[in-house]
Amino acid sequence: MSEFAAKRCVPCEGGVPPLTTTEQAELIPHLDGDWRVVDGHHLERTWSFPDFASALGFTNAAGAICEAENHHADFELGWGRVKATIWTHKIDGLTESDFVLAAKFDRI
Repeated sequence: MSEFAAKRCVPCEGGVPPLTTTEQAELIPHLDGDWRVVDGHHLERTWSFPDFASALGFTNAAGAICEAENHHADFELGWGRVKATIWTHKIDGLTESDFVLAAKFDRI
């Protein structure tokens, strides 16, 4: 898993097709088992924390990764939980970079 997380996110310029279901199935094993592909469109995972401060700290750490990679996830933050949703907006679907970003979150 760590080798995959060491990759860099590659900016998508559009004009490429989203990953197929088969391609997604090949990449999902690189992620923690709590990630799931939703409707073949995006990745989603929820983390639990003992309090709001811990959840916020995780969100800030994940946000810093997003900034460093210039690839941004959507976050839903609440008391004791964080949900991340990742997809490539330019193609309205998944690319390998989405899986790389998720793998980087797994290292937090």
